[in-house]
Amino acid sequence: MKSYIDQENGIFPSVCSLDCPDQCGLLVHKKDGKIVKVEGDPEHPVTQGSICNKVRNMPARIYDANRLKYPLKRIGAKGEGKFTRISWDEAIETITLKWNQLIQSHGAESILPYSFYGNMGNLAAESMDLRFFNRLGSSQLDRTICTAAGKVGYKYTMGANVGTDPEDTIYSKLFIFWGINAVSTNMHQIALAQKARKNGAKIIVIDVHKNQTGRFADWFIPILPGTDSALALGMMHILFAENMVDYEFLREYTIGYEELREHVKAYDPETVSRVTGVPVEDIYKLARMYGETSPTFIRIGNGPQHHDNGGMFVRTISCLPALTGQWLVKGGGAIKGNSDYLAHHAGRLQRPDLLKDKGTRVINMNVIGEALLSMEPPIKSMFIYSSNPVVVAPNANKVKKGFLREDLFTVVHDLFLTETAKYADIVLPATSAFENTDFYASFWHLYMQIQQPVIKPYGESKSNVEVFRLLAEAMGFEEDTFKETEEEMIADALQNPTNPYLEGITLERLQEKQYLKAKAKPLLPGKLKTPSGKIELYSIKMKDEGHPPLPTYIPLKEDGDYPLQFIPAPNHNFLNSTFANNEKHQSLEKEPSLSMNKKDALERGITDGEMVKVWNDRGECMLKVVVGEQVLPSVVATQGLWEDPNGKQQLVNCLTPDRLADMGGGATFFSGRVAVEKAYK
Repeated sequence: MKSYIDQENGIFPSVCSLDCPDQCGLLVHKKDGKIVKVEGDPEHPVTQGSICNKVRNMPARIYDANRLKYPLKRIGAKGEGKFTRISWDEAIETITLKWNQLIQSHGAESILPYSFYGNMGNLAAESMDLRFFNRLGSSQLDRTICTAAGKVGYKYTMGANVGTDPEDTIYSKLFIFWGINAVSTNMHQIALAQKARKNGAKIIVIDVHKNQTGRFADWFIPILPGTDSALALGMMHILFAENMVDYEFLREYTIGYEELREHVKAYDPETVSRVTGVPVEDIYKLARMYGETSPTFIRIGNGPQHHDNGGMFVRTISCLPALTGQWLVKGGGAIKGNSDYLAHHAGRLQRPDLLKDKGTRVINMNVIGEALLSMEPPIKSMFIYSSNPVVVAPNANKVKKGFLREDLFTVVHDLFLTETAKYADIVLPATSAFENTDFYASFWHLYMQIQQPVIKPYGESKSNVEVFRLLAEAMGFEEDTFKETEEEMIADALQNPTNPYLEGITLERLQEKQYLKAKAKPLLPGKLKTPSGKIELYSIKMKDEGHPPLPTYIPLKEDGDYPLQFIPAPNHNFLNSTFANNEKHQSLEKEPSLSMNKKDALERGITDGEMVKVWNDRGECMLKVVVGEQVLPSVVATQGLWEDPNGKQQLVNCLTPDRLADMGGGATFFSGRVAVEKAYK
């Protein structure tokens, strides 16, 4: 494996490890063995040298004075953040001794791993770690906090997580960014849209908050939260009524268009307007622009899938391109995610066969607070890596209460002493992606990329792969799978005969080229992975699994008697809780705030710039209010996951519900309700 560790000076290829669809190609500048600059790789076919502030300022994160260098053992109260340095030998011995005791007294299911994609590397996220916990027989984690509901909804319609090649969207004539702040979360799709705009394309943004992407649009359409499916069905009503559908395409490539045509008659523009808050004339204008323009492209966002009806939202929106035959037009169609184009052999990488008891319990990560407080038999130990649940999980006060349990033995592996790490018994220092060997697959563009180590591990930090090798050895696991090198795991995982798109992508070629594109072809003509092999506007599978077989608007669930819908959206300079601890990024964001419509502010006697209390039965926050028309009446929105330093009440996830969405066990961050009032001293 090529390594740049021993080269003190130079410019070396790399890849961004953040949980972001763009997955930029990078060039890393080293001087005297340290990274001094990170810039975009201008040769990368999609990202083309452009990177965000988060990555541009990455050296400050890598060499932050607060970065962990050594293993730590707690010596204070949980949550207090008092630790003392220990050796790796003591750390591993402490963990395995405790786990062996728990296995004897409570069984392996009393141990729970908790992780997500703090590092998007396939080895970091789902290799030696999952092998270890499968072999251990621990409780299994259902990793559903982000895209789970939407993935299921999209698959009901299209069969797999595949869509338009984003490179083709430069040919699009109409873009709809639906529920995605792409300027902050998918900046290269914005760059492609800009290229198309120079050739006459129009850009529409549909969202609950006029964020940076809304301000970028030719036309911003504000919508009431959780009503997006109704708007899409209203569009379908007009498309059918005004004969703007492609019947030849529908007959050849879909099933259920006759049933859908009858079904959407109930979604007339007047009814839809009352539900969505979108004026009747705008619904007609939107549908006609979509029906009369080709190619049209929809970028389906993460936001609306974080509702009670999030899976049905994606299921519904994903039907629209079929109505006008966009899947046969270069630059037409949609993207929810493209991860299946680059699907490696997960079985070889994760080794689920090592889990002997197939009935082992599975715990949804969105309900970790409730699970820690009430699950029987109880969770007695957690190992947390690549995630910060005290900040990112919903119903945060319940989560904190769970982590305060004195009988819960907690281990955290991270780069920093995060809010979650402060509750740990043992804290282990983690490497950054620049210190690891790994391979990366974008869930938006179609390029597989490789990370070859650029710098030496910081202090005594170790990668996820290294840590779980050490734990496997200490637990006496003798299988050869725990001795495989990173290179062996990558080479093996890329041998996936079920995915023809991976043809020609090998470890050796990645080492030579740095990135390689999947051998994708247009989805149609061809057979999809739905039961019928076609786009399923009517889904028998959905009916069998307890859902309406046709796209349907289902209102949000009740969430207490609170007057305002609460939307805790992402901001521009953090990525979930990543970078939220860095002074540079905090200064760029300035401070947490709450956007409120001027009508709601007037009713409450609230003026712009005041501190307000935002509360419900789950918790409360103190935030500065921004009064205007960024949101519709009865809606309030925040941006970013700010931690609670020095007792500040600004962690917005203390307000969010931990209910599960309609599909996939997804999160419902955006389906909470709150009250807002002046913060009196």
